[in-house]
Amino acid sequence: MTTATTTTTASAASSATGTASPPAVRPYESYVYAYPHKTAYRPLPDRPALRELWAAERKDALSLYLHIPFCEVRCGFCNLFTRIGAPEELTTRYLDALDRQAVAVREALGDGEPVRFAAAAFGGGTPTFLTAAELERLCDTAERRMGADLRAVPLSVETSPSTATADRLAVLADRGATRVSIGVQSFVDEEARAAVRPQRRAEVEDALGRIRDARIPVLNIDLIYGIDGQTERTWLTSLDAALAWRPEELYLYPLYVRPLTGLHRLGAGTGPQAQALEQAAWDEQRLRLYAVGRDHLLAHGYEQVSMRMFRRADAPGESREGPDDHACQTDGMIGLGCGARSYTSALHYSFDYAVEMREIRSIIDSFTAAEDFSRAEVGRYIDAAEARRRHLLQSVLQAAGLPVDDYRTRFGTGPHEDFPAELAAFEARGWLDSGAPEGVLRLSPLGLAHSDALGPALFSPGVRAAMAAYERK
Repeated sequence: MTTATTTTTASAASSATGTASPPAVRPYESYVYAYPHKTAYRPLPDRPALRELWAAERKDALSLYLHIPFCEVRCGFCNLFTRIGAPEELTTRYLDALDRQAVAVREALGDGEPVRFAAAAFGGGTPTFLTAAELERLCDTAERRMGADLRAVPLSVETSPSTATADRLAVLADRGATRVSIGVQSFVDEEARAAVRPQRRAEVEDALGRIRDARIPVLNIDLIYGIDGQTERTWLTSLDAALAWRPEELYLYPLYVRPLTGLHRLGAGTGPQAQALEQAAWDEQRLRLYAVGRDHLLAHGYEQVSMRMFRRADAPGESREGPDDHACQTDGMIGLGCGARSYTSALHYSFDYAVEMREIRSIIDSFTAAEDFSRAEVGRYIDAAEARRRHLLQSVLQAAGLPVDDYRTRFGTGPHEDFPAELAAFEARGWLDSGAPEGVLRLSPLGLAHSDALGPALFSPGVRAAMAAYERK
């Protein structure tokens, strides 16, 4: 990536936060949205039965996630498990398989104790790639097969400008959707093209109007900073265009160029020295634009929830992500679909993972042909040490921080006892908030800005080795 910026990474970070320059560190290593990452998963030789995996698990506050691996286009930055379009009847075959999987999973959960879902989400891909009738069927699978009460729990659905049609949104509103998240990325047409995202601002504005007309309580808009040619002025243009819709939530994502994506292919062939120079300039651009976006949203009445997430301070109660009785650090998750993860306390499991389109098509075809969904195929076992890391990661990367007593109650030790070297390094860099309330381990503004460096620094050696050994496909 090329940028028009002259500050250094350290000075950009310090000027953004009002602190002294921290020790040099790459601020954008990886977005930690789940731990361990799927690239640390491996085929499970014992293929454990789901009934055995879930037998001793609590099931009274589960999260339900249904994955739809289809999009109308593949954005240049996207490395999600999704394919472009669907040949005739593929969506029908996929929903058939999803239904078979749901039956098998619900049977595996058993009836020995109440099974209750406290939150639900449809993701992808683009769930609204499905027709209105197919979305009805997707909701039926969640309700009739799994027993989820979609009208009684938070239900979040991802969409895109071209698929956020009135008939689809009407189905989602009627079936209980409380949140719609739309990937806009940029309201500047030239930037959208630079990110290999074919869309026009007029189409985006029309889609946002339809979402508001559907009266779904929470609108989230995703924006991206760090696009080639993006400046503070054009970034503010996108921010103000989004704010005009008064979204209850905004996510500001730094752009990443990951292997096997469209942008990666466009930039292939650059020499190592040029790559290093461009990377440093790009890091500076992203840090600077992050600070601009953060400060702009804070000035317009938004609260920072994490490095990426901002919530309107006066948003209604429905905007809270998930109910009070579901905790992502401890409660289980059921994922349906070939790109979805499921979590028990001892095993995280899914299906095979790929980015390259040919491999994704093959995995989807295998999923739609499968009849037996009673066993876990690919995953990673989670021991006590990894559970500690996951709890720390998923808590400290939130702006509110980690209540130390919660950690100690669960594990019998404190985070400083379990991670002395890591936390000492974070403190030395100014990433920990010395003014946090007593009993709370919280990141400073500088630490939040460096979440994508801090998160990976907490990965265990075993997970690092597995991710490094993963063969990209």
